[in-house]
Amino acid sequence: MKLFGLRRYYLAEVKTVTHVFLSLASVGIIFQQNMIFKKMVSGYFSHRRKKIDRWLKSPMEAQYEMLRTWMPILAGTEYGRQYQASSSDDYVRFAQKIPCVFYEDIEPQIEACRQNRPEVLWHRDIRWFAKSSGTTNAKSKFIPLSHQTIRENHLRAGKDLLAFYHEHHPDSKMLWGKTLRLGGSHEMYREGKSKYGDLSAILIEHLPYWIERMSLPSKEISLMPEWESKMGRIVHAVMDRDIRVLAGVPSWMLILLREILKEKNQQDFSLIWPHAEVYLHGGIQFRPYQGSYERIFPHSNFRYVEIYNASEGFFAFQDQPDSKDLLLLLDHGVFYEFIPMKYWEDASALRQAIPLENVKVHENYALVITTCSGLYRYIIGDTVRFTSLAPHRIRITGRTKLYINAFGEEVIIETTDTAVAQACRVTDAVVEEYTVAPRYISEGAGDHKAGCHEWVIAFDRKPRDLEKFKLVLDQTIRNLNSDYDAKRYKNMTLSAPVIHVAPPRLFYRWLKQKGKLGGQNKIPKLNNNREFLNELLDLIKKPEDV
Repeated sequence: MKLFGLRRYYLAEVKTVTHVFLSLASVGIIFQQNMIFKKMVSGYFSHRRKKIDRWLKSPMEAQYEMLRTWMPILAGTEYGRQYQASSSDDYVRFAQKIPCVFYEDIEPQIEACRQNRPEVLWHRDIRWFAKSSGTTNAKSKFIPLSHQTIRENHLRAGKDLLAFYHEHHPDSKMLWGKTLRLGGSHEMYREGKSKYGDLSAILIEHLPYWIERMSLPSKEISLMPEWESKMGRIVHAVMDRDIRVLAGVPSWMLILLREILKEKNQQDFSLIWPHAEVYLHGGIQFRPYQGSYERIFPHSNFRYVEIYNASEGFFAFQDQPDSKDLLLLLDHGVFYEFIPMKYWEDASALRQAIPLENVKVHENYALVITTCSGLYRYIIGDTVRFTSLAPHRIRITGRTKLYINAFGEEVIIETTDTAVAQACRVTDAVVEEYTVAPRYISEGAGDHKAGCHEWVIAFDRKPRDLEKFKLVLDQTIRNLNSDYDAKRYKNMTLSAPVIHVAPPRLFYRWLKQKGKLGGQNKIPKLNNNREFLNELLDLIKKPEDV
């Protein structure tokens, strides 16, 4: 179909669903209100839906076929030869020979790829590297991005997301307006023949001129390195435009949207963007922010679609309008394995990885991926649990490094997010941001006879009764986590949580102090030590202008 015959160059470079929307939007503007275009869009997505059904019916066949395709490539690389990989290896031999690794384990090989040494991890040179910090305090990582990953992962996932969205909302008019993108603030850098930068900057760098015209803000503004100046430019660039689609990390998008409301002297976007239709969100859990978004997009037909994409790949998206579960993408250039988190603290944890066919529902797993960018059995640091096995749907539960287990309570982000949401419902509160860490008796627990969890919470709308909020928060965690409940029994190991209400802009001030302002940086919500919490408590004592 010529209408969708985008140039090969562009197809190779489009990397996220946001830019698939942009490409289709640009065509949509040309054919506004044209029934021929609408039929062609419907036909195209029906074609994609048939391909989706194939791997939905045979998930393991799709997974193992990818792995078989990659084994000859792995065997021909320096990395494969190091572990005596063979082109004929099946999954069992692959798992026996190739170890599960963290970024630090393969950093030398990635650095060699960045210096253009051929066939270190992949059979072709990899020219693009997404700079990712992972967590707010972490050392930067450089994630390889091959053209094959772009085609078979990011682009294919974007098309399939559109197919599902169109199937559920056939009268959508998202293509007739603009898409507001909010990415990071990093510029592109070159080292030899390789380039690196924030993932969103790489995406923007490769958008053709005619696609760039359909996205907001402009490339010039999007790539501005200084976040606060950039934010002001974005506000004026988008506030009077016909925005239909929003895409970005919820915490930073919310800051931008509030600045627009302030500039327009409005309480919500009913009059500013009356045709706004959908918000594509990812990067962090959306539940703590949902109340804030519902207040500023009050119309009932405004939709929220969660996507699970990272520098390493596009892994899942919300495929059902009435469910928050994410469909795991099994024919998109990623082979998945899973380490049960019950083994995570054991010395043998990295040898406990299992393939997709052996997972169980309701169990927490660390995600392990093999990709067509030369990442083999790579632990990305996210944890997930399955809600369904036919098809395979997941919920993101947190990070392998972001949890609290100071007293044997094993609390994860999914639990605290659920508890915060429940406390908000009961007390009519809206939480903007939070973090929590353990506090021991020796660290000034005062009247506490045991340790406790200490929270700093920024409220968009404060609870009617803060003590009630704390009681519901604590009880919900007890209901969801038997280990926490056991430690809370008669306050023997854990006392009731302590909550500090954050002054305005506290988390923003901390990010600015750390030089971490920007759409890709995230607040670490759970910490097994007090370093981050103590820094926030110190900031609370200081005036904002200090």
